[in-house]
Order: sequence, then structure tokens, then C-alpha cells
Amino acid sequence: MTTLTHRARRMEVGKNSEKKAESEEDTNQDRSSDNEDSGDSKDIRLTLMEEVLLLGLKDKEGYTSFWNDCISSGLRGGILIELAMRGRIYLEPPTMRKKRLLDRKVLLKSDSPTGDVLLDETLKHIKATEPTETVQTWIELLTGETWNPFKLQYQLRNVRERIAKNLVEKGILTTEKQNFLLFDMTTHPVTNTTEKQRLVKKLQDSVLERWVNDPQRMDKRTLALLVLAHSSDVLENVFSSLTDDKYDVAMNRAKDLVELDPEVEGTKHSATEMIWAVLAAFNKS
Repeated sequence: MTTLTHRARRMEVGKNSEKKAESEEDTNQDRSSDNEDSGDSKDIRLTLMEEVLLLGLKDKEGYTSFWNDCISSGLRGGILIELAMRGRIYLEPPTMRKKRLLDRKVLLKSDSPTGDVLLDETLKHIKATEPTETVQTWIELLTGETWNPFKLQYQLRNVRERIAKNLVEKGILTTEKQNFLLFDMTTHPVTNTTEKQRLVKKLQDSVLERWVNDPQRMDKRTLALLVLAHSSDVLENVFSSLTDDKYDVAMNRAKDLVELDPEVEGTKHSATEMIWAVLAAFNKS
């Protein structure tokens, strides 16, 4: 075998090894982000959007409150945080002209598929958009709340129904048809109440027994879920089963948390900027 043949094979093996390493790194990144809360590793793995919707659903009725007009934008904020925590997007680094979280653009880090249709659809939009947009603009675009008719194609449609179907596939919800006099509506009652109770208890414990009084020391997914539950107006559902005393403590601590200055918290060591950027966007809206 000639020296050139040996060299060509060595180069080919080297390239394959690099590709394999990149693939393994991406897989490990997904795996590490999915297992941040090791205490829940044996439970069904849910996305932040699925958790927010589950918290907002009435167990027996299978639909969210008709008066809740915040959950749609809350779910879109959850999509951005989920993508950031999976290493797919990030905020551009701060500069002298762009220090504030809401001034910095959302940049693509990796467009590799996540396995979730809504996340991948959003990734596709972010990749195709020039110039890049901010967190607040993306939430407006994904919800369809934009005055620009040329950007209406970025709206994610039927988000609640698509998330609900994911939860049906995971055995947490079921699908039914209910008649509301003038129309029929597809509903998704909770069948796996254990999973929802686990989720509720996790959030209750995070502001009671496991309260650390420092968001930087909190589990990142739990912090993100508290922010999203507040922004989606479903936090009341989480604490409603508590006694009056514990309810007051939990609500006050959650309120103190979401009233922190996102600009200050986002600059701290090990902070997940996207969580605070989404909170800043909701505070401004």
C-alpha cells in the first residue's frame, strides 16, 4: 500500500473521529440539560412548555382558564429558554451600545434537531431571519402579536393543542370532545395526576422547604419554570393547595424572585441570561 493511500486513510479516519466527537458533544449537551435536576431523572421528561401548560390546565375539564390571556406568550418564552438551555441559541455578548438584555439579539449556536417539533420550527425561523431579532421581538413574532405583516409567517400556530398532544403521547393527558352549547371543543383532561402533583410539589418545595434565597443557587429549570409560571399567570394554580400560612410565604418569595432586576441577575456568574431576558421582556410588556 502506498504512502499516499496510508495518508488518505488517516485523514479520513481523523475527519470521521471529529464528526463523531461533535455528534457526541451535542448529544451530551442535550443529555446534561435534560438531567439538570437529577432528582427528577426517573420521572417523565417534560419540556418547559409542557410543564407550563400542564400547570395551567384544569384537571377534570382539560382546558386552561378562558380569562388567561398570558399563557400564549408564556409558552413562547418557554420555547426560547428551552432552546437556550439545550445549547441551540444564545444572546449576543454585551457591548458598550448593547448592554441591556432586551437590546441584545438572539443568535443561533446550533441548528441540530431537538426532537421537538415546536423547538425545531422556532430554530428554523431564527436561522432564516436577517437581521437578527431580540428576545422581546421573538416572543411577539412567535405569538403573532406583531404589526409587521411581512413577519406574520413566524407565528407558531396551534401551540397549546400541539403541546397537549405531546402530553397525550407521554400518557399524562387524554383527549375528549366537550359541547359548549354553541360549539364543540377538544379538551385534554389530566389522566396522570401523579406527574402533575410531582411538578406542583417540586415548585412548592423550591420556595418553601428548599428555598435558598438566591436564584443563582437554584436549579436552572426550576427557576425558569417559576418565571414562566408567573408570566403565564398559572402560579396561583401551583400554590392553591397550600395552607394559608404557607401560601402567603410561597407567594411572597415567588414575588420577590420575579421582582428582582433581570439586568443585575443576568450578569452574575453562572446565570442563564435567557431566563432573565424573557423575564425582562414580560416585565416590559
